[in-house]
Amino acid sequence: MKENRVGSYRWVVVALLFFATTINYLDRQIIGLLKPTLETQFRWTEIDYGHIVTAFTAAYAAGLLIFGNIIDRIGTKLGYTISIILWSLAAMLHAIVKSTTGFIFVRMGLGIGESGNFPAAIKAVAEWFPRKERAFATGIFNSGANIGAVTAPVLVPWILGIYGWQMAFIITGAIGFIWLIFWLIFYEIPSKHKKVTTTEYEHIHSDEDEVVVDGVDEPKVKWETLLSKRQTWTFVAGKLLTDPIWYFFLFWLPSYFASTFNLDLKKPSLPLVIVYSATTIGSIGGGYLSSWLIKKGWPVFKARKVSMLIFAICVVPIITARFATGIWQAVGLIALAAAAHQAWSATIFTTASDMFPKRAISSVVGIGSMAGAVGGIFFPALIGYILETYKEAGHLVIGYNIIFTICGFAYLLAWLIMHLLSPTMKRVEL
Repeated sequence: MKENRVGSYRWVVVALLFFATTINYLDRQIIGLLKPTLETQFRWTEIDYGHIVTAFTAAYAAGLLIFGNIIDRIGTKLGYTISIILWSLAAMLHAIVKSTTGFIFVRMGLGIGESGNFPAAIKAVAEWFPRKERAFATGIFNSGANIGAVTAPVLVPWILGIYGWQMAFIITGAIGFIWLIFWLIFYEIPSKHKKVTTTEYEHIHSDEDEVVVDGVDEPKVKWETLLSKRQTWTFVAGKLLTDPIWYFFLFWLPSYFASTFNLDLKKPSLPLVIVYSATTIGSIGGGYLSSWLIKKGWPVFKARKVSMLIFAICVVPIITARFATGIWQAVGLIALAAAAHQAWSATIFTTASDMFPKRAISSVVGIGSMAGAVGGIFFPALIGYILETYKEAGHLVIGYNIIFTICGFAYLLAWLIMHLLSPTMKRVEL
């Protein structure tokens, strides 16, 4: 009854963001599932594949910095529109590539286009939700990353078996243009939206310490101003140390299960579906936890910090994956870690809107996410080197064990640095 009195159109916005993020990760994940097919056709080594992943991540990093600033300037609706057009076209262009170099270039195009997703989505959440609801809303739309990753292991092998790898890229890339139609019809900022009631508008802007400003005519904030704030570096540190772990889960897990447990990636992969389904629970549950604690009366910073510490601890058991004697033991450990990552991700994104005013959120998210992508540039290169070295020695499993150990402790280190930089996550005045 309470929700009906307040109004609920903001949850329609979350649904739009959810499906965009699902498509974003479907397009991103597909190459990991096609890796065995493509490495045979193009004679890729692990190092070649590492270069392709690095090219995507480097372009994604540059795009995040650019798109974050652009979206703060031109607004969420137009910014998201440009982003999904670019990445959907790039995704479809994979189908005409004839060489490894060609894959590097189209992956770069995909990275630039996809970089607009999270700066736009986080800004949209800040525009449509009060602080006490943002982590939960972020957790819901962020779970789209997991749904995309769950859908891919079922959809891609089916398309591959019937139509070939080229059509897998074309079909998944075209889905973005379908979403764009709904986005243009249903999205607008609250002050201009005819579906928003006065009660819901007041609820959206109920944070006492936030100035009610909607639109793209508000004063802009320069990068150098943001980079002078400790709160920016708090967000940067958290993303730098943990985002690369998610890239590993996306791009190397299919290969890990195939090489270690002889999983056939040409068929729908139940282990991958289970892992990525667990991350959906992690994203929504993780976002809900800090929102629930705030509603219970906890200070915002304490609710976020305690939640993130819990998630960091939940990743640690992945270091015992080396002792797994069967695929389902490995699935359980990796599923827990991947779910904890998405819980962490939903919460850390929300800290940006906790610490910064709405007019700077996309820029801050872009800067921090760029740092995460930069970490993602070096980590895949390191992964490729480790795996190729141990593969030649006939001990590929040892290579994965080293990588899992790095993953296990990355989040605790990130949490400690964030806490030291900003113990109470004091709000920035610009």
